[in-house]
Amino acid sequence: MTTASSRPASAAPASHVTVAARARAQREGRVWLITGASRGLGRAFAEIALAAGDRVVAFSRTVGAMDDLAAAHRDRLLAFALDVTDRAAVFAAVSEAVARYGRLDIVVNNAGFLTMGMVEEFTEEQARAQFEVNFFGALWVSQAVLPTLRAQRSGHLVQISSVGALVGHPLTGLYSASKAALEGMSEALAAEIADFGVKLTIVEPGGYWTDLYTSGLVAAEPRPQYAPLRAEMERRYAEGSVDSPPDLAARALLTLVDSEDPPLRLLLGSLVYDLALDVCRDRMETWAAWEEVSRAAERAVPAPAPAPAP
Repeated sequence: MTTASSRPASAAPASHVTVAARARAQREGRVWLITGASRGLGRAFAEIALAAGDRVVAFSRTVGAMDDLAAAHRDRLLAFALDVTDRAAVFAAVSEAVARYGRLDIVVNNAGFLTMGMVEEFTEEQARAQFEVNFFGALWVSQAVLPTLRAQRSGHLVQISSVGALVGHPLTGLYSASKAALEGMSEALAAEIADFGVKLTIVEPGGYWTDLYTSGLVAAEPRPQYAPLRAEMERRYAEGSVDSPPDLAARALLTLVDSEDPPLRLLLGSLVYDLALDVCRDRMETWAAWEEVSRAAERAVPAPAPAPAP
């Protein structure tokens, strides 16, 4: 493994990468960029990419946790110790990675964390921290890689979202909000980059045995009024959660990026799949029940006349 700093690269920008360099990169395997790559799903994604013979650019705050992968794969792993909320560091690291490998083929925005608590209970600092990583971190990485992907007229951007973006539940409201924001941005972005040959998929995983629940942030000021609901939700999570080994998500991701026609959204897990269908059915039934009110709220009229000058 080469551990790189997040300093600006001195090499030419992506648009000046030579045809020979691109051909060499293709012979040596695809180039992945994975954020949050040292643990959890990110680690599983890095492992399966390396096992497939590809090269991996890993972004993580704890790259030392990847030393075993370094020993096994040597020059095919380039790791950057950085925080994705640092926009300048992200752009510098992407520039250096492109200078090193000549291209980017698959970008996986996986870095994120979970906040647990009722919406009312979070401080401003905690609420902003949730969005800084889950939304803004993914936004900065997306912005940083797009010049390279557009110049190549190829590439696949994968945004790791959550079942929480489909429906919010007590205790995970801010997490759901951050992932819903990521999905709204990503759906627009997919349409913006399609003409450049760049693909985008939003992946909505269910539960996996990672440290998401143990390393997250807990609301600073739990309120006693929510104690009964908190106990009920904790019971539901304990009894109703289905958690799978991360390698199953990694295999699904490999199938996704190997596809010539990947979907805009991909659900991972039967529980998530069934929940998504139930949510969509419920919403359609509600929309139909309120159709008369919805349609009555629209009537085409000419543009209002401008207000007279004072």
